[in-house]
Amino acid sequence: MKLAMNGATTMRADLETDIKAASAAGFDLIEIWAAKLREFLKTDSVGDLKKLLNENNLEPYSINSIEHITFRSAEDYEKIKTETEEFSKIAGEIGCPYVVVVPGKLPENSSEKIIAEESVKVLNELADIAEKYNVGLAFEFLGQADCSVQTLDLDKKIIEKVNRKNVGLVIDTFHFYAGNSSFEAIETLNPEKLFIFHINDAEDLPKADLTDAHRLYPGEGILPIREIKERFDQIGYDRMVSIEIFRPEYWAQDPFEVARKAKEATEKVLGLTPRTANA
Repeated sequence: MKLAMNGATTMRADLETDIKAASAAGFDLIEIWAAKLREFLKTDSVGDLKKLLNENNLEPYSINSIEHITFRSAEDYEKIKTETEEFSKIAGEIGCPYVVVVPGKLPENSSEKIIAEESVKVLNELADIAEKYNVGLAFEFLGQADCSVQTLDLDKKIIEKVNRKNVGLVIDTFHFYAGNSSFEAIETLNPEKLFIFHINDAEDLPKADLTDAHRLYPGEGILPIREIKERFDQIGYDRMVSIEIFRPEYWAQDPFEVARKAKEATEKVLGLTPRTANA
């Protein structure tokens, strides 16, 4: 299983620092935080980014993310399509296989049928754009009560209805727990449709009180990480795992140290063989 660092874990660091910190810690992959990418490209080129990744022996795995893709106004949806074109083009140029896309807010008086229909329609339209650049879309459900797709169970149904090669999903341990996703949804999942696995832990609080700021290094909280990993083993998923932690306390620390701790914690909780820093 390859290890990735997500730029949210070191939110206050810039993209170049993220790349160097991930490489120094021994990560194989990096998920590029979209806002950091835009900032980088204000002064440097896509070619410079590709060179920086190569110099640090790091493969880009996703651009994360395009937010609230569903239930948007016509004007806002045009911006979503433009953003998909922009990020897919960059991803194609640097050899990055995925762009993460996130569902929109939960509309009033909605239903699972309405949510599924909207999600399938939008994913197909955006996938047509990404496909031109040989890029896939990773649809990430969020466990918060205001998100239109809160569970793996619903996300899985949507992905199955889309039924195309370049559309899959993301499982995040925090959102899996907070949104009450079922283990059965993992057990019946086609592993080829699981594009990205986000790992993190969380403080021991009521689910309704949990926010992203309560995330912790894997193994330091109460999330059912080992149980999730057992289901992944059952379905034969061993592609990658990415550490995504939105904790301001960690953001204030040395990103090189955070990257090192995140990797070591992940290897320990998943029972992976520790790897040395990239040469």
